[in-house]
Amino acid sequence: MTRINPSRRQFLRGLFDMVGAATAAELGLLAWSAPAIGDEKMARMAMPQLAAPNVPLVNPVTLARFVDPLPLPAVAKPVGQRSDPTHPGKQLPLYRMEMRAFKAQLHRDLPPTPLWGYNGSFPGPTLVARRNEPLLIEWANALPKKHFLPIDHTIHGAERSKPEVRTVAHVHGARVSPSSDGYPEEWFEPGRSAVSHYPNAQDAATLWYHDHAMGITRLNIYAGLLGAYLIEDDAEQALNLPTADCDLPLILCDRLIAKDGQLYYPVSDDPDAPWVSECNGNAILCNGKLYPFTEVEPRRYRLRLINAANTRFYELSLSNGLAFMQIASDQGLLAAPLTRSHVTLYPAERADVIVDFSGMDGKQAQLRQQGDAIMEFRVRDRGRKDTSAVPATLRTIERMAEASAVRDRVLTLGEQDDAGGSPMMMMLGGKHWSAPITEDPRQNTTEIWSMVNLTGDAHPMHLHLVRFQVLERRPFDLFVWNESKTLKYTGPAIPPRARRDGLERHRARRPRHGHTHHRQV
Repeated sequence: MTRINPSRRQFLRGLFDMVGAATAAELGLLAWSAPAIGDEKMARMAMPQLAAPNVPLVNPVTLARFVDPLPLPAVAKPVGQRSDPTHPGKQLPLYRMEMRAFKAQLHRDLPPTPLWGYNGSFPGPTLVARRNEPLLIEWANALPKKHFLPIDHTIHGAERSKPEVRTVAHVHGARVSPSSDGYPEEWFEPGRSAVSHYPNAQDAATLWYHDHAMGITRLNIYAGLLGAYLIEDDAEQALNLPTADCDLPLILCDRLIAKDGQLYYPVSDDPDAPWVSECNGNAILCNGKLYPFTEVEPRRYRLRLINAANTRFYELSLSNGLAFMQIASDQGLLAAPLTRSHVTLYPAERADVIVDFSGMDGKQAQLRQQGDAIMEFRVRDRGRKDTSAVPATLRTIERMAEASAVRDRVLTLGEQDDAGGSPMMMMLGGKHWSAPITEDPRQNTTEIWSMVNLTGDAHPMHLHLVRFQVLERRPFDLFVWNESKTLKYTGPAIPPRARRDGLERHRARRPRHGHTHHRQV
């Protein structure tokens, strides 16, 4: 199932891969493997160290806060129609998303920053689809032929024999055919395009799209190739949740910005192999702006929170005693609203929340990341009545019976470190990218997968083309596993939290708290 080539510094592209589709884990804790010289020798190899930046960087705390309005990406419009590839003779709306270079100010007091974006914006246009109403998107690569961020040519998929600039778009969370899923090796270079078919045969949900090209996904997303993809349906609209200009996508990511406005991507101290395992920026952007503000009315608003960061997780809260009322997660509505003081999002995760600004006319409230304000809401009464509602019940979510599973599988998430404890290689089930496919679930069957996290980190679990339900978490003895590959539980099963009742991605926790059963269908 998961395939990795044994080259010197290769990504674990396709970690948690399903039916030939790669994963979003590549947005976060990516790893490379050493040459195929044997585990003993590889264990003695040293991971290159993080190099000091070669340009002066902006310290965000020195910038004025809340001086730029929050950008709201334009809603994409069809450019025409084209034949449905699955039903000849039927016409479908065609959207065109052209990837191109441009410049934009990330803050009022910074020089314009060179970026790449879909239709020349960062984030790209918001795509709004209706359930069971298919559409086509032409993804067109109009980018320069030279990358402006550091490529490591020793990484699998980024060899010097390949074009520097390559793209392929993946709609994260979409239920599509493999041919339209953005398989990382199906990239295309500047001057070319590809048309993808999206059936939208799934529940209303907040999804997002991003580049997925093998070996340079992290660079292309860092450059700006990302945007929101929203699916709507009649059932959700009947709930009378906040809508129109009270429904705001909010894409969060972090960057390192040079004082001349350029993006800086961290590199190792080895100029021939610059890849590093994590990228944490000190500038947190909301819809492409640093410390933006937006005006809201004293009423309910729906915020669609999307974590598009490389590694960072967000621990979000609100000032002035305001709370989030979470109504949805990765794959759609929860069974019931959940009031929360904090919302935690790991890379690629989403959460839809309702925030009620009633009674706050003339006041301000801030969105905070671990206590630090990153965005401001300014409440101004415009005399409009709030007719929205948040029902006590959002939808019925049926739990799949364990007895319906036709097979149980155990897959490990393992990591090999160098002598200093730095990660050298990470694999799912001990398999490389190019290894024969081992996980072969059959369509229309149910299986139980036990993901055993042997590492010291939390890892987002993202399966393509299918969705799954979490059954339980359970702590286990790591030493017993390493000795006998036996799961010896050290505590009772932990049921899924209320906010994870739906069909969605799941995080594999650290070993003592991280053995998680989840179901994929």
